[in-house]
Amino acid sequence: MMSHRKLHTFLPVIALALLLPGTLAAQDAAPPPPPSPDRSAPAPPNPDAAASAPAKPSHVSPVPPADAETESAPTAPVAPAGKLELPVGTRLPLVLHNGISTRIAKPGDPVYFETLFPVIVDGKIMVPAGSYVSGEVTESKRAGRVKGRAEINLRLKVLILPNGYIVNFAGAPAGAGTGGGETMDNEGKIRGDSDKASDAATLGKTTAAGAGIGAVAGGVKGLGIGAGVGAAAGLAAVLLSRGPDAQLPRGTTLDAVLDRPILLEADKIQFTEPGHASALPGPSSREPQRSRVPF
Repeated sequence: MMSHRKLHTFLPVIALALLLPGTLAAQDAAPPPPPSPDRSAPAPPNPDAAASAPAKPSHVSPVPPADAETESAPTAPVAPAGKLELPVGTRLPLVLHNGISTRIAKPGDPVYFETLFPVIVDGKIMVPAGSYVSGEVTESKRAGRVKGRAEINLRLKVLILPNGYIVNFAGAPAGAGTGGGETMDNEGKIRGDSDKASDAATLGKTTAAGAGIGAVAGGVKGLGIGAGVGAAAGLAAVLLSRGPDAQLPRGTTLDAVLDRPILLEADKIQFTEPGHASALPGPSSREPQRSRVPF
């Protein structure tokens, strides 16, 4: 029988022999360690990080703001379909059929004109010669006794074409040829002559006449007195009479200038002839005359 000393010596060896097979079996059953990460391969996406990170917008071309857009070049207005346009500033050469004078004219009196020459736009006859234009007197003022010229103002309103087509329009007269000393301003107002030459002639005549009478009656002294009396009489004659009336005799020529465009029906503007104007003689030349009736 083994002694206690030898048994105590072999116990650790026996225990080690019993534990060694279990340890080896556990090592065989353990999973292999994970492979070391390959730093060259891309990392897998992290769903949590992708959810929390803001999405980057896809690349799009920037849209300029409305105020930065390049303004297109202005284009001329185009007449509506089926319409033809007489633009602003078109001139219709006219001749007057009924004479006008500030002596008798009053606002509302009609005036009648006829076109002398065809109006052509883009190679098309729009208004043949012989068309009619009507209007009215809007202002008539006689000249003052001491100062101020006679004035008359017209407004042209209706155009009547040879085929009976009637169009309303607005036009002011310009460049009147009256045969006298009347003038016209930029607004179409016609003003009579001032008749300064006639005033001077009146004073000269009365002064000379008074001086002659005084010389016959009282020599040199009477000459001076008579001249003074004659000058006073001439001045009184001027002051008691009105300045010349503004007149537009029959045959006066002027232009109607459109201050707004006129739209014409294209199917009614089919003229192939330039038209024919009436043969009216122009006004004769005349000198300004004061109205000798003091009212």
